[in-house]
Order: sequence, then structure tokens, then C-alpha cells
Amino acid sequence: MNPFESHVSLNMQGNFSSPDTHKYSVILPTYNERKNLPIIIWLLAKMFDEQKLAWEVIVVDDASPDGTQEVARQLAASYGEDKIVLKPRAGKLGLGTAYIHGLNFVTGDFPKFIPQFIRLQKAHNLDIVTGTRYRATSKPYMVDATPGGVHGWDLRRKMVSRGANFLAATVLNPGVSDLTGSFRLYRKEVLQKIIEVTQSKGYVFQMEMMVRAKAMGFSVGEVPITFVDRLYGESKLGANEIVSYAKGVWQLFIGV
Repeated sequence: MNPFESHVSLNMQGNFSSPDTHKYSVILPTYNERKNLPIIIWLLAKMFDEQKLAWEVIVVDDASPDGTQEVARQLAASYGEDKIVLKPRAGKLGLGTAYIHGLNFVTGDFPKFIPQFIRLQKAHNLDIVTGTRYRATSKPYMVDATPGGVHGWDLRRKMVSRGANFLAATVLNPGVSDLTGSFRLYRKEVLQKIIEVTQSKGYVFQMEMMVRAKAMGFSVGEVPITFVDRLYGESKLGANEIVSYAKGVWQLFIGV
């Protein structure tokens, strides 16, 4: 019998009578996301408020030419500057360094979140909970998890994502099913320790974080998520990022 499906374990999941006193921080890197940003912020604010949780969103914008920063300032004026914190950079400096930059301004205990992530983390005292598009159940088991997936991707995007995860899983055996996503819940001190040793700067950053977490002995849970493609604009993933990812897998294979 799976111990996480036991009566005791199922009763643990999500049944916490005491209020959640943590503050949850979302680090949100942006580049040309003027139209998407208000939608993302509204969804996050709605979720946090429904769960009665303290929160903030750190917007790390890399000098977007489409006016993303002005939209972020308008959102800060609407939701409050303690909720929407704009921390821009001088240029397009890479996804990995955007998270490092944003972490310098985090005041909460847990960057990233959804309610299922929080419940799983609490039930099993996990260091990291990561979203996965490629599992049907959570790990450890959670009774209300639904199968993960993607919506709005073309065949090429699906093949690239599947191929990237298959390559890393085969070569590195990281112990998680989705290495290329960034929807994760970290303990703040754990995130700081992993970032200190992470060397990648681009899209390979997300994969390296999970490989480093396993090597450092941190506990990682997975929650299936449905990834919905952006409403406006296009993915920043291009051929250069794909080549860099393959190089990153090899470097981690020989170095970790």
C-alpha cells in the first residue's frame, strides 16, 4: 500500500485549523508582457485573497520596449506598492539572473505558490514543490490532484518540451518529471542555497535548479498542473536556448 494514500495521510492533507502566518512571494520575470501582466496579477491576487494569505509579486522586467514597466507601475498603484514590487533591469539579461535579482527583494517565506503546493508542502514538510505537466498524480500522493497537461501548444512546442525533459531525465536522473517549468514553491532559505551554486543563466537554469536540489539532498514534491499558453505575444524560447539547454545537460552530467 502506498503510505501516502493511507487514511491518516489523506486526513493530513489540507486540514490545518491554525491560520497561515507565512507570506508568499512570486518572482515574475517579464519581457514584452504588457498585455499579459494585468491578467497574471489579477489571477494571483484573486487566488491569494481567496486563501487569505499574505503575498507580494516581484516583477523583474528586462527593459521591455512595449511598456511593461508602466503597466506594472499602474498595477502597483491599484493593488498597492507592497503587493506589486517592480524591480527592473537595464536590459535583457537572461531568465536565470532574473530570479537571482528578484530574490534580493523577496520579503516572504515562500516564493511561488498555488494552494495544492502549499498543502503538499505542509503535509510532508517538503523543501520544494514543483508543478509538473507530465504526471497524472502528485508525489507524494494527494487525493485531489488531477492529471497535468498543456493547453494551446503546437506540436513543435510539445516535442521540444518532451524532448528536453526526456534528455535530462535519461542523462541526469533528477527524480522529477518536469524540469523545464518554473512554477515552483521553495522554502526561501533552500532557494538561496541552491541559487548560490547554480551556474546557468538562461532557460537551462530551471533544470539545473532541480538537479542541484537532488544533489544537495533537499526533498522535492510534485503537483500536476495544466499549463495554459500565454494569451498575447510569443514564447521567448528559440534555437539558441535549445542548444544551450543541451550543453547544460552535458555540463551537469560531468560536473554534478
